[in-house]
Amino acid sequence: MLDPIITFFETIILNLGRFLGRVASAVVWPFRRATNWLLNRHWMIKGPVALAVVLLIGLYGHFIWQTQVWTNFNPGFIEAYKYPSREAPAGATLTSKPDGTPQTCQPSAVTQASIDLTDFNVNQNAWISSMILYKLGFFGIDWDHTPFLDNKANFQRGVNESVRRATVELVDSLGRMRGTSGINSNLQNARSKMQYGEENWYWSLDPFGPLTPTPKQYRSAIKDLNNYNGELSSCSATFDARADNLRDFLDRIASSLGSTSDILRERSENHGGGWFDTRADDRFWFAYGQLYGYYAILTATRADFANVVKERNLGPLWDRLQGQFKSALKIQPAIISNGAEDGWIMPTHLATMGFYVLRVRSNIQEIRDVLDR
Repeated sequence: MLDPIITFFETIILNLGRFLGRVASAVVWPFRRATNWLLNRHWMIKGPVALAVVLLIGLYGHFIWQTQVWTNFNPGFIEAYKYPSREAPAGATLTSKPDGTPQTCQPSAVTQASIDLTDFNVNQNAWISSMILYKLGFFGIDWDHTPFLDNKANFQRGVNESVRRATVELVDSLGRMRGTSGINSNLQNARSKMQYGEENWYWSLDPFGPLTPTPKQYRSAIKDLNNYNGELSSCSATFDARADNLRDFLDRIASSLGSTSDILRERSENHGGGWFDTRADDRFWFAYGQLYGYYAILTATRADFANVVKERNLGPLWDRLQGQFKSALKIQPAIISNGAEDGWIMPTHLATMGFYVLRVRSNIQEIRDVLDR
């Protein structure tokens, strides 16, 4: 009875060995030809070529290191802020001057979470998507179409997506009194910079000319967000912590997660390749990064809207939401598999992640429904 199972695994191992052998031969062949050609050349040719090879090896060593080492990765980092101890919503007066005018006000936790997530992406880690070797790809093949060295890039893009959503909402509604006051210039600048292309290097071929690298723009956005929080702390800026603003914010986050769930579903249903689906890891780690970012931002949102959470008795629902985030972020497989849902050999990580995304989205909608009553 075990013969079919043994034969099945033998076939998989044999085919995998043949595939890897062909890949290795294809990769080594141009280097072997170049080495044979170089051995017969003068030292004036060998020297510069050897220097270029050493430089290239160093660059790729640095690149591989940056893609594989995730500095300060911690799904529970938001817990260090101790937001449950905060009682005053963002923008509320904390101290007043002798004449009764506000002196210090509560800064925004959402803004601080956005700052820290972006700092994690571009300062504590290298921003992978705009690195020149990432843009060059694997012998001209986009790294996203290979199973190698692209997980961190997709995770960072997912985190960045959550920050982009937060900065848009800060400009359009949260940082304005009833949406009618003037737009805060620091928030406006931050939003524009966070919408900047994620893959820009120092130079572009289309359109041809110099560019500002993506990390530099995001670092500048951090300064703008810090400036806004500084204004908020000195009571010279606005944070409109109303229930309808919270409802709309949650609506848009739920919509964002709904789109991600649909992407996971489409890949899971139509491109099942088990361990051999080279795009499954892209979808998984983007979704994971989005949840990582939204966990921080929604935990901060709870603190910024502390008055609304208390008035509408949303504490238990928010506790459940945060529990769903924690459960989702525990899923960290070494190799992403896009197998069949009823398969027994190759797991289906995309369907599992899609399930958790929908659970989080369902809890967000439940909070939103309470706010709409």
